[in-house]
Amino acid sequence: MDRIPLAPPIIPPLPGYEVRPLWSVMIPVYNCSQFLPEALESVLVQALTAADMQIEVVDDASTDTDVEALVQRVGKGRIHYFRQAHNVGSLRNFETCINRSRGRLVHLLHGDDRIRPGFYEELGHLLNQYPEAGAGFCRFGYMNESGQRLYDHPIEAPQPGLLPDWLLKISQNNRIQYAAIAVKREVYEQLGSFYGITYGEDWEMWVRIARNYPIAYTPHILADYRRHSNSISGNKHAYGEYFLDLELAMSYIQQHIPVHQRQELLKKSRAYHSHYGMYTAEEVWHTAHNRKMTLSFIKQLLHMHKDYKLYGKVAKLLVKMAINYY
Repeated sequence: MDRIPLAPPIIPPLPGYEVRPLWSVMIPVYNCSQFLPEALESVLVQALTAADMQIEVVDDASTDTDVEALVQRVGKGRIHYFRQAHNVGSLRNFETCINRSRGRLVHLLHGDDRIRPGFYEELGHLLNQYPEAGAGFCRFGYMNESGQRLYDHPIEAPQPGLLPDWLLKISQNNRIQYAAIAVKREVYEQLGSFYGITYGEDWEMWVRIARNYPIAYTPHILADYRRHSNSISGNKHAYGEYFLDLELAMSYIQQHIPVHQRQELLKKSRAYHSHYGMYTAEEVWHTAHNRKMTLSFIKQLLHMHKDYKLYGKVAKLLVKMAINYY
């Protein structure tokens, strides 16, 4: 249970006298060495000095390679390295990242994602322009294991600025990836770190922040999220466990929503995730051709929500499975 805190872990504030950079780019990693150089290089190419940016890899006791040597080779002394004494799990590793951060803005860039040129300049400008915002994020793209573009996330607003009614929108479904968002460290100090679940923990956090602060946004695509089966979310999808975490995430999110809007938003959220789950079910079938796994996945999404369109999607997939079509 210590790997999954049951309440938001406390993030103590830093001493007021400490000289601090604007940015802390904290890179949590676990067995993602094939992607890590690309993530690190995407930060280094932005060429911010050590006075302006802390860059640190926080390694959750990886076993796939000598991560410290990799960081030294790519970073040439510019990137700090910290290794957990033993594997503590993703949530505790994120907590360590935030506690070790020294910047006023914290960017949790997972070791298998990357950012595009201009990310820090534009997000820094955005949060300076809207000082009341607790966090700022950009539009982002999705890529595959090879780094090839898959598609771009839908646009949230045509111009940079504060997002209206964002709490209600983000409460329906997660519309942000870690790579795309920068959070003020003082916000984590006020609200705590990630907790409760290992899939959807970020969704709950973005809702928690939106409940307490305005959120800034730029429509420029400045980050890329990598979809691959070895990620935490990929494994959760493959085994259908993510529905259990989603149910928990929705229950946590309910407490952040005005009472009179909770039931309506919950209904919309369950419908969204069930229909999205059908896309994932097809992906699981085409990738693994595991009937038992796919049928279990379908059963779980129908438990979450039912409607005629969903029944139609289920029927089409079952026909494909029956004739082994792919």
